[in-house]
Amino acid sequence: MASSYSFDIVSQVDMQEVDNAVNQALKEISQRYDFKGSKTSIELLKDEIKIHSEDEYKLKTTIEILKAKFVKRGISPKALDIGKIDTASLGTVRVTAKIVNGISKEKAKEIQSEIKASKIKVQTQVMEDQLRITGKSKDDLQEVIGLVKQKDFNIAVQFVNFR
Repeated sequence: MASSYSFDIVSQVDMQEVDNAVNQALKEISQRYDFKGSKTSIELLKDEIKIHSEDEYKLKTTIEILKAKFVKRGISPKALDIGKIDTASLGTVRVTAKIVNGISKEKAKEIQSEIKASKIKVQTQVMEDQLRITGKSKDDLQEVIGLVKQKDFNIAVQFVNFR
């Protein structure tokens, strides 16, 4: 019987976990001695996080705290696309970090070309913000999973719908 197997490569972020990570980071910042009296804030919007602080050192420390909380909540820090640090009013600094949800067309093509270059006998198909991998052997699919995990595409990837 010539059955085929498939799975999807996705980049999904659980927004409830992001909210929890932001709240934990805010709690840690409020309790830390080096942030006493500081005007540091983290604001979660729909698909981005705005971080505001009084100097660049505290801003970078806040970003590191937030990344640590992401890891503790099971979210990859690669899910954050941190923008350029801007100066704000009264000598403060701010940065906007976008939450990457879904695989962009460019990243999907990059992953697709890497899989094709490996000569593993599978078919790849870009479906909106995910990538479907189909093959006749489960071993080939496992090989593709290993290949994608080994390469760094600068996005958080998950493997779902393994059939």
